[in-house]
Amino acid sequence: MRILKGNPVSRGIALAKVYIYKAFKADVHESYFEAGQEALKFKQFTDALAAAETELDAIVASLSVESPEKAKIFTAHIEILNDEEVAEEVKDMIFSSRAMPDYAVDMVFTEFAILLEKARDPLIAARAADLRDVRNRVLRILKGEKEHNLSNLREKVIVVAHDLLPSDTATLDRAHVMGIVTEVGGATSHTAIIARSYKIPAVLGVSDATEIMKNGEMVILDALKGQVMLEPERATISDYEVKLEEFLKSEKLTAEYLDRIPLVASGERFSVGLNIGTTEPDEGFKYVDFIGLFRTEFLYMESEHMPTEDEQFAAYRKVLANAMGNPVTLRTLDIGGDKSLRYLVLPKEDNPFLGNRALRLCLDMPELFKTQLRAALRASAFGPMQIMFPMVGTIDDIRAAKAAVQEAKAELLAEGIPFDEKINIGIMIEIPSIAMIADFAAEETDFASVGTNDLTQYLHAVDRMNQKIADYYQSSSPAMFRILGKIFEEYNDAGKPVSVCGELAGEPLAAIVLFGLGLRKFSMNASNIAHVKRVLSLFTLAETEEIAENVMNMKTQDEVEAYLKAEVAKREQKLIASAKK
Repeated sequence: MRILKGNPVSRGIALAKVYIYKAFKADVHESYFEAGQEALKFKQFTDALAAAETELDAIVASLSVESPEKAKIFTAHIEILNDEEVAEEVKDMIFSSRAMPDYAVDMVFTEFAILLEKARDPLIAARAADLRDVRNRVLRILKGEKEHNLSNLREKVIVVAHDLLPSDTATLDRAHVMGIVTEVGGATSHTAIIARSYKIPAVLGVSDATEIMKNGEMVILDALKGQVMLEPERATISDYEVKLEEFLKSEKLTAEYLDRIPLVASGERFSVGLNIGTTEPDEGFKYVDFIGLFRTEFLYMESEHMPTEDEQFAAYRKVLANAMGNPVTLRTLDIGGDKSLRYLVLPKEDNPFLGNRALRLCLDMPELFKTQLRAALRASAFGPMQIMFPMVGTIDDIRAAKAAVQEAKAELLAEGIPFDEKINIGIMIEIPSIAMIADFAAEETDFASVGTNDLTQYLHAVDRMNQKIADYYQSSSPAMFRILGKIFEEYNDAGKPVSVCGELAGEPLAAIVLFGLGLRKFSMNASNIAHVKRVLSLFTLAETEEIAENVMNMKTQDEVEAYLKAEVAKREQKLIASAKK
């Protein structure tokens, strides 16, 4: 038996035959036409755009009721089709160079996709997949071929592909796709996002999967460990059939915790929050106590211009309306360095993660900052909201940001515009320097939220986007838990709220330690809510405190994870035994 490894991005287990999927790939060559045919060739291009838009309109219509979030992916594709800059460059190649329409489309769309792929921000880089998807659709139409997708499969399969484009994943046959394996992709890719929403087990980043795996062969996909087992023995298949049954039972039991009050076994309550990045309604709003992280940069990244104060005000007010009365933590603009805006030219930096980004950039561009602060303050008159600053490294940063808020408040007061004059101001703790003086930070702020993704990166001196050194990115290391314990202690002693909004808050095993260290506010993605509630319900407060103390005295992340898994397994077995009596 051979085992391939990758990134488990959507939990689950699957046993099925391999289906090697290769999407349409146009054979495009550099080619030109005779003078005098420019108008005809350009019409072929515009006709192909129109046909592509008709196809996309149909997809949007079919998804709008059942899956409005997925429909938005294809609405974005329509926007790409109508992008004037892209169309103008294709037109220029056709009229100036007399390039054949397929060659012009291939060159222009590929050039734009490559530019996006260079972005270190995974959310921006993921947009390259949208561009390539639209390019392939237009090229297929120009070649006169019909659409080929995963919407009509005859048997249950594990789809194996180099990559799956948004149109592949959103239209796939959910009744027959048991699992997904791709050679590329990460946790923030379209494939991962849709696989999780469909609850399809997925392991991405499996090198050479389409070459190694064979069409029709039986394989086991373990998307809990990130493994694909080829040619498994009968005994292994039997073991995994039992594991699959146990997993499904566990998931069914976990789902029952989604709308339960979050309590540990000894009765203490904790709060569960939601991380969001759009103004659209989220299913998770019904099951949480607060919105712990509202990422405002999406508004800037999706716009063709710097969003105005009124545009931002309308967006923030909409989030408050959707939040069902839950307080919203608005994080101010977090761009710069690895997150770029097409309409904002920033100097190139050798190390963008340590560069002029987030709060640093906002303080460097006071008018941009003031526009957002005024919009946020105006929105605060329409619901409970607090403002949080990212990438804070010093007390000077906090004071400068608070001064900017005071200036915006003074302007609104002078203009007679209402806002919450007692709005809470907090920081995101993600730089070790501010974590180490959390007691001073607590004196200066109303609250704090820990961004564990960047804190892990900076604490361990590891680029979290670099797969070659991924083993050094240890979010559950004893060092992380020690520094988190200090942050919680300082804010709790000051009587100031502290939460975690990084990925660690949604990791059930880590949540046990975080609770034991004194954390009572966890903000996460909707898919993690039930899992965290269930695991924490297995432990008493005293047990989590003992576990946290033990973890703080361990030496490696492997020791920590093995210990936590054993503790959870012990309590689940005890629960099963008591249920049988």
